Amino acid sequence: MDYLPIFLKIEDRPCLVVGGGKVAARKIALLARAGAHITVVSSELCSNVKTLVEQDNVTCVERPFREEDMDGVVLVIAATDDEAVNRAVSELAHQHRIPVNVVNAPDLGNFIMPSIVDRSPVQVAVSTGGASPVLARLLRARLESFIPAAYGRLARLVDDYRNSVKQRFPEPGQRRYFWENILQGRVAELLFAGHEGKARAALQEAIEDTDAHYDSPGEVYLVGAGPGDPDLITFRALRLMQQADVVVYDRLVSEPVLDMVRRDAEMIYAGKARDRHTLTQESINELLVRLAKEGKRVLRLKGGDPFIFGRGGEEIETLAEEGIPFQVVPGITAASGCASYAGIPLTHRDYAQSCIFVTGHLKDGSIDLDWESLAKPAQTIVFYMGLHSIPVIGRELIAHGLPKETPVALVQKGTTRKQRIYIETLESLADLAEREQLQPPTIIIVGEVVSLQDKLSWFGMNSSGQRTD
Repeated sequence: MDYLPIFLKIEDRPCLVVGGGKVAARKIALLARAGAHITVVSSELCSNVKTLVEQDNVTCVERPFREEDMDGVVLVIAATDDEAVNRAVSELAHQHRIPVNVVNAPDLGNFIMPSIVDRSPVQVAVSTGGASPVLARLLRARLESFIPAAYGRLARLVDDYRNSVKQRFPEPGQRRYFWENILQGRVAELLFAGHEGKARAALQEAIEDTDAHYDSPGEVYLVGAGPGDPDLITFRALRLMQQADVVVYDRLVSEPVLDMVRRDAEMIYAGKARDRHTLTQESINELLVRLAKEGKRVLRLKGGDPFIFGRGGEEIETLAEEGIPFQVVPGITAASGCASYAGIPLTHRDYAQSCIFVTGHLKDGSIDLDWESLAKPAQTIVFYMGLHSIPVIGRELIAHGLPKETPVALVQKGTTRKQRIYIETLESLADLAEREQLQPPTIIIVGEVVSLQDKLSWFGMNSSGQRTD
């Protein structure tokens, strides 16, 4: 995160704008909407600025910028077309420790002006860190269509009743569940339909309803986080990720996916690496039960799909025995996601009529597979968690009948920008670990479909078919 997004209260506070052109006019208008007392310093003023200066909270000083112009101000914007002046304003602002924005030169300032969706008091700010103001405006335009103006009225309604709700529900958890019901229910719909009086009456009625309970019964959401790309998350998964009180997550859940979880949720890491477990599976099972019995909405977030080598069945078996409500949201498993992003179809009429998923090690760390069933022609095999079993995989498949020239793909950190693909044969597979520093998560795909990878590769390519990484 290059910038910390904040909302600064400048109502009735002195702010300085250096510049009198059209760009400066836009900044002056924005500061004026926020209630600032604005001083404009410029030798020349465009017609837009002259109009703004007529407002009560805008003062103009028609001369070149001087250092004393910064005395007492809390914020500075440099918006001239003279780079030397803008740089001088920036340097002086830094010396005085005053926040400064330099238009079209974000590196000279220490804050930037985002594109804003204004539904006051609801505000959404979009920024690209100064990299592309046009992209920020395009994103804002999309958000404008998704956020009706009525959300501002809804926020003001909530603000009017905050104290009453706080007195009625002293526990923060109860208040949160109450407001979630209100903001997604009849009160909100009445307001959106233009019936503000009825919405207020319905909200007051809900506050006074002593028979209604807003305590969470406790529930566990077993959610598949997919193989890494956050765009592969399902809508249902995202909704549950946003309402969970506690998140218990695995090592294979990517950072971009974790960033989509509710910001104030408690985060508990339960990652597992080979022979190194933060929490044992039994401890995780007990943790989920305990948190749910405390009335928490628990998000159990697992890489890939929770029911494909994700131990999801073990966890909900314990929940079922304890009578804990739960729901399961499938995710895109690593075999499907990583193969697709690598350009490898797992089945193909000319190469493979079946596909089998296997794990590279068992619960005790050993590898004991039905090699004879695996070493079949016209079949694709996908090994999960098989990095440490690479020599065994190549040796056993050859020993049980697969040609040593059978192609093999290893997809490391699949579906992410760090994705790497290694193409080998069963014969060369054993030496790969010595030639490359392989890292988990990596899946291993064995079969003739791998020969299509070079032709069908698409991820990380531009429109001309050239690699972009």
